[in-house]
Amino acid sequence: MNSYDTLMLTAKAADDKRAEDILALDMKGLSSFADYFVICHGNSDKQVQAIAREIKEKALENQVDVKRLEGFDAAQWILIDLGDVIIHVFHKEERSYYNLEKLWGDAPLVDVSAAFIS
Repeated sequence: MNSYDTLMLTAKAADDKRAEDILALDMKGLSSFADYFVICHGNSDKQVQAIAREIKEKALENQVDVKRLEGFDAAQWILIDLGDVIIHVFHKEERSYYNLEKLWGDAPLVDVSAAFIS
């Protein structure tokens, strides 16, 4: 599975658990460690954990190696490292505070809406 396919897989998994404001950034040329960042949020600790769990499960089902998962117990900012795709699942307030979209404002947006069509 290439990095774009992994990106779309993770966007669909996040959407399946009702993640909000799913955003994908094309990090190629800006980052030496990932092709894409996915940023999304949930409105409760349980929802944030459910989003992260679904992404992890779908990755493993599709033989995508989950290299690292951090922050699951606290459920404020969960980072999932799939190698070329890094997913940031935030609690709503944490997303506003850290504002990664602004930090990586030079990164082009990737349209992942096709992943949401079942």
